[in-house]
Amino acid sequence: MIALDTNVLARFLARDDDPQHRLAVARLASGSEVGETFFIGDVVLVEVVWVLQSRYRLARPAIADTLRALLEAEHLTFQSADRCLRALRRYAAGNGGFADYLIAEQARDSGCSAVVTFDKDLLAEADFSAP
Repeated sequence: MIALDTNVLARFLARDDDPQHRLAVARLASGSEVGETFFIGDVVLVEVVWVLQSRYRLARPAIADTLRALLEAEHLTFQSADRCLRALRRYAAGNGGFADYLIAEQARDSGCSAVVTFDKDLLAEADFSAP
């Protein structure tokens, strides 16, 4: 198994730098051909969402579709796929950021009853409370 860094995954998805996109595609294709899997950590996924939103100005539905496709990809494995899927569902339907929902899901998995936040948009949602 080989871990992917945010910049490789972003170049693969964005296709905005042709030489780097080709290298990313070639590496993923050659690994897939021999049954290699690629690891994507939670931080990498959060960073990819940030890059897609801030740098490429993708809308929430497009980002959610991209995340869903990644989570369903055969040769990708995730640090916490179930947690990321739950965060993705909340992100697709909510007002918070993907990172916010991933934090909430991680807290829930760790036995926490709430995430204390100053973010007013999140205070109306389950798992978030004011300080």
